[in-house]
This record gives sequence, C-alpha cells and structure tokens, in this order.
Amino acid sequence: MATPLDGLARRDFLDIADLTANELRALLDLAARIKSGRWREQPLAGRFVAMLFQKPSHRTRVSFEVGIGRLGGRAISLGENDVQFGIRETLADAARVLDGYVDVIVARMHRHADLEQLASAATIPVVNALTDRSHPCQVLADTLTLTEALGGLDGRKVVYIGDGNNVSHSLIEASALLGFPLTVITPPGRAPRREVLERAGSLARGRPPYIVTEDLHAIRGAAAVYTDVWASMGQEAEREARRLEFADYQVNGRLLESAPDAVFLHCLPAHRGEEVTDEVIDGPRSVVFEQARNRLFAQMALLAALIGPRGDRVDG
Repeated sequence: MATPLDGLARRDFLDIADLTANELRALLDLAARIKSGRWREQPLAGRFVAMLFQKPSHRTRVSFEVGIGRLGGRAISLGENDVQFGIRETLADAARVLDGYVDVIVARMHRHADLEQLASAATIPVVNALTDRSHPCQVLADTLTLTEALGGLDGRKVVYIGDGNNVSHSLIEASALLGFPLTVITPPGRAPRREVLERAGSLARGRPPYIVTEDLHAIRGAAAVYTDVWASMGQEAEREARRLEFADYQVNGRLLESAPDAVFLHCLPAHRGEEVTDEVIDGPRSVVFEQARNRLFAQMALLAALIGPRGDRVDG
C-alpha cells in the first residue's frame, strides 16, 4: 500500500519546504515509531553514507552516525580538510565521485548555494545537515519534540526568540506546512530572510500561521518558547556586538512569567548566561535534552524514507 513516504525515495532533502505537509507528518509518525521500538527495519543494510563536514559537529555527527548504524548502514565522515571543496576539486566533481561510492550524502556546509550545487551534481540523495540558510534536520527533531511535549501542534502557539537565522527559517517552513501558530521575535534588523518568508507564504496556501515581530510581549499565550545562540558559528567576530544588541531578548525566568505554561527548547549548543539562563535550560519546563535526543529518531526516519524501496518498507 502506498504511503506519503514513498514519494521521498531518492530525493534530496535540503529544506523543510521540500516536503509536503503529508510527507512531514508521515516522517514524524515514523520517527515516533522508531523511538518507541515499534519499527526496527534496517533499510540501510549494505549501504554507505558519506558525511561531509565543513563545520565542526557534535550532535549532528553522533546522531547521524548512530542512526545510520542502527539502520544497518555505515557512515564515512569527511572533514573540511579531507575534501577541500574549490581547492582540491570542484563541488560538482566531488559529488560525481561520491556517486560511485556511496548511497546518500549528508552535508554540513557553510553556504546553502554550495549545498544546492552539490545536490545538483549528485544523482544520489543529498541531506542538509546545516547551512547558513536552513537547518531542516534540527527542525524535524523540534517538531517531533513539540508534538510529544504538547500532545500535538494544532493551535499550540510556538514562540521563537532571537536571531532570524537558519533555525528560524526552517521553523517558519514547518509552521507553513503544518499550520501551527509561530511567532518569531527578533531585535530590529534581525528578521528572517525575505525570500524564506515569501516561500513559506506560498506553502501556507492562505493566511500564513506565523508572524514576525520585535515585540517581546508577543510571547504571551505561548505553549513553547524556543531560542538559539545570538552569534552562530562563523559569526564569532560579531559576538560582543551581538551581546549588546540581543541583551533584551534573553530567555530568563522573568520573561517566561508571561508564558507560565510554556515548555522551553534550544537546539544547542547553548551560551548560558547569554540567550538563556541556567534556571530556564535546567528548569522543569526544559525539554532541551529530549529535543537533542530526538535528532537521532527524526534522522533515522528521514534516511529510511530517502533510501527508497529495495524490498524494504517504511510504512511499518
């Protein structure tokens, strides 16, 4: 019997917006079944996954490598010095070479345009493990965590506070597909990219369920509050300036008094004392470490769907 996941076979996964709403829901359902132990297939048996890291990695690398192993496959991790895109060889040449060796490419890259070039040259599925524009694997885990913590997403207001960065972009796309209300609160001049908002608006097919504002009072009524670092990897030179610019947007106990029932999320690593205080991230409403754990199950579901049929089923 056909399932929404059948259409993902052999496709790239570069953005949340690459999915349909039904595909996203089906991925979350499969991730939940993997986590519960109700789905234990090994569709990657005999398969190899190349993992390319232009940026250092902790959660991404470990969660993917463990997930690939649990699915029966083997991961080959390559750092920036191993491949050296644009120095030793072009992105397109590297993609064509990997085509002859492995079954999937997982890439954590600086520039989204480079990821798109890699995917264009490759014939095997390419997975975005992070770029400057989006972080879709993280947001798969986030939506799984929110579904668990809130008992569902319908009508549950999610508030993201901080920089209009790659995480906020992928959350906006998830909101557009699934229809849950999302409020993005950023300092002046730090709103998400216009092209991301325009693309998400077209996905929403009507009035978009998200709003972007600079007003911290918009946290009221939140069922979940999410933040991220103020200076992402590669922005270290701006860190001191950003600390001043973002100071009023810290998620602390006083701010959360305006959302007394909200759970707290953070994609990690956290700069404690900057974007979030210890009392919040270590507090009883924090689901941060379950959120990190859910990277494993969300990515296992994604890889199982992308690898496609080969006598294996992803519908349980």
